[in-house]
Amino acid sequence: MKIPSFRGLHTAALSLLLLPLVSSTSPTANQPKPSAPVQGAQPDPAVIAQFGLLDNAKLQSYMNEKGQQMGRVSDRPADVKGFTIVDSPIVNAFATPDGHVYFTRGIMAYLNDEAQFTGVLGHEIGHITARHGQKQQTRNTAAGIGMILGSIIAPRVMQSIGQPLTQVVGLGLLKYGRDAENEADVLGVKYSSKIGYDPAHMADFFLTLQRTEQQSGAAGVPTFLSTHPNSADRYERVKKLAVTAEQQAGRQLAINRDQYLRLLDGLAYGDNPREGFVENSVFYHPELKFQFPIPQGWQSQNSPSQFQMAEPNGKAVMVLLPAGNKSLDETAQALAKQLNLQSPQAQKTTINGFPAAVIQGDQVGQDQQTGQQAITARTLSYIIQDGQTLYALVGLTAPSTFETYAPQFQRTAQGFQRLTAADKLNRQPERVRIKTAKTSTTLASALAANGVPSKRYEELAILNGMKTTDKLTAGQLYKVVGK
Repeated sequence: MKIPSFRGLHTAALSLLLLPLVSSTSPTANQPKPSAPVQGAQPDPAVIAQFGLLDNAKLQSYMNEKGQQMGRVSDRPADVKGFTIVDSPIVNAFATPDGHVYFTRGIMAYLNDEAQFTGVLGHEIGHITARHGQKQQTRNTAAGIGMILGSIIAPRVMQSIGQPLTQVVGLGLLKYGRDAENEADVLGVKYSSKIGYDPAHMADFFLTLQRTEQQSGAAGVPTFLSTHPNSADRYERVKKLAVTAEQQAGRQLAINRDQYLRLLDGLAYGDNPREGFVENSVFYHPELKFQFPIPQGWQSQNSPSQFQMAEPNGKAVMVLLPAGNKSLDETAQALAKQLNLQSPQAQKTTINGFPAAVIQGDQVGQDQQTGQQAITARTLSYIIQDGQTLYALVGLTAPSTFETYAPQFQRTAQGFQRLTAADKLNRQPERVRIKTAKTSTTLASALAANGVPSKRYEELAILNGMKTTDKLTAGQLYKVVGK
């Protein structure tokens, strides 16, 4: 969760539990607005609610400039609407059916030259101009962009708990078949070479992506290769397409490594702990100064609008949401109404010095199999008041499993307390730092000279698109990460 301006968000925040993420409303609408793209269509507020907008005018302008340039030479310039970098550490890029291209700051960090950047950008524009999203996706744009917990929670929780939960955990990103991916690769080569960049480097980036996934082992968390299916021959095919494109260009195409790397200096790398982080099954929020435990073994995901926790087999979920600044009674009533609870039971309590309310009830909705009104979930939820700010901690599970998970909901809420540990309160994000090799040396030696621990050499080698044994020449730029 980012630092929210919770004032006036009473209804908007809670409505995430029931309403689709549509482009007319953002739960973070009252937050300070980071730098938006210079030109082109504005990003969908539903995307920004999921990921956050990267507050980096230099990178936003760069992406917009290259995107506009590439859009003009594409096959359908009118279909290409806008370009935005979102504040997510996940390594991904995607295009929505409304013609907008999004890159995460995660993928920006792993790219190593302008040729790689424009290759991926051209690939995403290719999805737009080939109208892959429109052919596959007939629902609204927002229904195609949520990505956080939709892939982590098992499908059966969607069936047992119903529609409201699907709005909490997000919906799946567009996934294209091999034919669509191949066509987007062809168009990516075409468009990036048209604006003067060597498209062979897009193929090189496929190798970096494969290495990031192998190293992270983050099965279930969407990344570029999970939403853009890879194939063994894709690298070779793009390399061959690039050779043809360079021959047709009749000139040497640009790579521009140093220019791109300098743009990255200072970019946040990985999760930003200022917006909340998980450590040893505890969620800490340094800016909002609270902490609470996560049930052992549960998976979690933080986003600008909410913090989500899910039982790994998809049988239960908990979500922390901002709940405005009205009274406990008013907020409890609003939550019960938003959840559509039948005969809810509410009582006031105190949790570690914080005034609180506990709400238990059955959620009534449409049974997906019979189409009739029925109990779709049972909830044990808490409203916790911290000064003028209130939080809703909503626990949902199927009625048949409530007795199993209610104690875990209770332990999580009762563990909500003030964060006082200095090492947690002062936690800062790591940032990409661009260094210059003073002499000819190996990447591993250069990393060691910058105080990088040996256990992170492979991670940093992947970040640089290199091997630890690769040679850096004197004056060559490379990346390290640090506070």
